[in-house]
Amino acid sequence: MGIAIELSDQQAQALSETARRLAISEDELAAAAVRDLVTRRSADFQAAADRVLTKNQELYRRLA
Repeated sequence: MGIAIELSDQQAQALSETARRLAISEDELAAAAVRDLVTRRSADFQAAADRVLTKNQELYRRLA
């Protein structure tokens, strides 16, 4: 899947410098960043849902 994004000059420069420092292409760095964001959000949501379910477990038991 290909995606086109627009970056400010400052953002494009930061992406380029970071990719060069890591010795990977800008495309690889951008893709890795997106994968990390998508994965982290899912993990954060799951952790929050688990906390709510655990915290309210007794209430849910009584309501059942």
